[in-house]
Amino acid sequence: MLVDKNQKEMQEKEIRFIDLFAGVGGFHLALKNLGGRCVFASEWDKYAQQTYFANFGIMPEGDITLEETKAKIPKKFDILCAGFPCQAFSIAGHRRGFEDTRGTLFFDVAEITRRHKPKVVFLENVKNLVSHDKGKTFKVIIRTLEDLGYKVFYKVLNSMEYANIPQNRERIFIIGFDPNQVKKWKDFEFPTRIELTNTIHQFLDSQKQDEKFYYLETHKYYPELKSVMTKRETIYQWRRVYVRENKSNVCPTLTANMGTGGHNVPLIKDNYGFRKLTPKECFAFQGYPMDQFILPSIPNTKLYMQAGNSVTTNLVQKVSQNIIKLL
Repeated sequence: MLVDKNQKEMQEKEIRFIDLFAGVGGFHLALKNLGGRCVFASEWDKYAQQTYFANFGIMPEGDITLEETKAKIPKKFDILCAGFPCQAFSIAGHRRGFEDTRGTLFFDVAEITRRHKPKVVFLENVKNLVSHDKGKTFKVIIRTLEDLGYKVFYKVLNSMEYANIPQNRERIFIIGFDPNQVKKWKDFEFPTRIELTNTIHQFLDSQKQDEKFYYLETHKYYPELKSVMTKRETIYQWRRVYVRENKSNVCPTLTANMGTGGHNVPLIKDNYGFRKLTPKECFAFQGYPMDQFILPSIPNTKLYMQAGNSVTTNLVQKVSQNIIKLL
């Protein structure tokens, strides 16, 4: 009976979370590293679903806006995680927050929160969410969570300043606590800034890569690359018609469109020429372990998109640590 009691206590202490707009599982990886257990995941993109399943053994459910998908969410869980897409809210000025979000994907986050009342709501989004529509969108999000009974904290954090990841990536993190379930909610603090000691070379593969990642001398932009890309201590970025050097010697913000060619492609000079970052390296700059995280056999354009859309897992883990210690 003692063993059964211990098992029951462990299950009761286990942090259960759901992973909405899950992508490839950045939230999942962070919380799993802290002993959390994912009890539901949702992601509509079929390629991201494949990457998620390859690494976590869970096939995410599809469209979370459908009632049939919402019905699969377990009744009780501790943390709702969501890196939800930002959409414009239609704000007439006569309604309260929750109603203002109808027709947007945030409404589904709010509706699930209302139904299940998790202890914590943990959201991540682009920095520009704060200023979107002159700040009205962000104001509605915060007000909606407050109307649902949550005490809200938010802060813009940069991966290179808070997670020792050399990527210039600013994101807004929004944390909501149910004060009835989390008595110590007032003690929450975001992580403090730390010194960036890691360099880009700890995230780059020094071996020669597949030829498809290199620019040939016959490429029309090769002269531009050769003229500008003179250093090996930084990552450059292709900006439609010119190359920009990242003066801070870190990786520029990874974006979802970097695999489609043209704008925002991260570039480096290595011992073998001028090349794009590989998908594996992009995932590394998001905190995914290069030797363990599985990239399935899908088009590289999809892998680049997945890396660009992901959260920086190290940063999510640091924020999660400060959340979990209050639970």
